[in-house]
Formats: sequence, C-alpha cells, structure tokens
Amino acid sequence: MPVISFAQIESWIGSAFFPFVRIGACLMVAPMFGASYVPPRLRIVIALALTVVLLPVIPRVTGLTLLSADGLVTTAQQVVIGIAMGLALQLMFDGLEFAGQMLSNAMGLGFAFSVDPLSAVTTQSLGQLYVLLGTLTFLALNGHIALIQTLAASFQGLPIGPQGLSPAALHALADWGSVMLFGAVRIALPGVTALLVIHLSFGVISRAAPALNLFAVGFPIALVFGLVALLLGLPSMQGGLIDMLQAAFAFMRALGGVH
Repeated sequence: MPVISFAQIESWIGSAFFPFVRIGACLMVAPMFGASYVPPRLRIVIALALTVVLLPVIPRVTGLTLLSADGLVTTAQQVVIGIAMGLALQLMFDGLEFAGQMLSNAMGLGFAFSVDPLSAVTTQSLGQLYVLLGTLTFLALNGHIALIQTLAASFQGLPIGPQGLSPAALHALADWGSVMLFGAVRIALPGVTALLVIHLSFGVISRAAPALNLFAVGFPIALVFGLVALLLGLPSMQGGLIDMLQAAFAFMRALGGVH
C-alpha cells in the first residue's frame, strides 16, 4: 500500500496554492472583477476556477514548500505580482474617470455627484459615464479574456519562486501612472479646449456688457456646448480608450515577462 508523506501533500497543495494567490490578488484589484458589487466570495470562486483551468499550462513548482521561508517569500511575491498586474489595468479606468472629471468641471457639472457602482464611492456623474462606457468597450473587445490570457502567460515569463518583480519593474509601475494621466488628458482635451473658447468668449462679452449676468446666461450655454462636445467627442474617446487598453496590456505583458 503506497504511503503518502506530508511533504508530498504539501507539494501538491503548493502547486495550486501559489498560482491561486497570484490570480486572486490580480482579480481583487482588476477592473470589473474587483468592483465593489462583486462579493469577495465570488472573486475567490472565480480565482479557484481559473486556477483549476490554468493548472495544466502552469509550470510545476518543485522543491518549494508552503511553510518554509522560501514558501512564505514566494507567497508574498505572488501577491505583489498579481496586484501589480491588476493595478496596471485598473489605472486605465481611473484615467477615464479623471478625463470625465476634467470635462465635467469645465462645463459646470462639477457639483453633479453620484455613487459609482464600480468603486462604491461618490464620483462626478460624467466621470462615472466615461468609466461605464469604458467597461462596455472593455467587454466588447474581450478585454476580460485578454486579462486571463496575460495572467496565464505570466507564469511562463515570471515563474513561481522567491524571486519576484525586479526594482526596475516596480519603478516602471510607479511611472505608469503618468502614462495614464497623459491618456486622460488626451481624451478630455478636445472637449476642454472647446469649452475654453466658450469661456474666453464670455470674458469678452463681460467686458463689452458689464451689466449682463453671465452666471445666469453663461452656465446654460456652457452646459449645452459641453454636452455637444461630449457627444461629438465620443468617437475620439473610444479611440483613445482602445490605445490605452493596448498600452495597458503591453505593460502587463512586460511586467509578467511575456514577449
């Protein structure tokens, strides 16, 4: 009768536990999967299901036990890798929200707040609209499938072990926020520029007719022109979003060592 030792059991559990930690950490912060309306138990179930599906293509972990010092370090490294990959994609949606907030402030809707169902915090309505449009575009382009594929490929480029992300990769992740800020400005720039022309026109009118109540007249005009600029700028917003998605997935592949 074969005898199964504790070391063998620990090795079998570890071969699935370490991938589960990386996948679960990524899903906890990734767009849509990490939204507040997704219960944590459901995220754990999804992470378990993905781990079972991806186990045949994940390189097997050998010589690494859960309760050893290397095992604890490896667990921490998998958490860092998963969070870094999910955060790289989440920053894209934060950039969309920031673009909507810039346009909202320019058109006079800075006071219009509502509860964002994705993050469960109070945000400006126009920023929330951009995030919802971005989420729909993300799903239409099969971004969720691309996220799972990138996660699976990361186990080949960055195998499970005590070694994790390099300092250069962590520094690149910190710099990634500036790239997303640039994308947000690119999306909001056409509408903000059009509204800037409107506000400059109001300044000229106030000099020509000082008695005119610009707040009563200018606010509805700026609001109407802002909505028109928002409508006309939707195609460029979607184009900018697709470029941001491509850049985000390219950065995720670079973090995971995928070539």
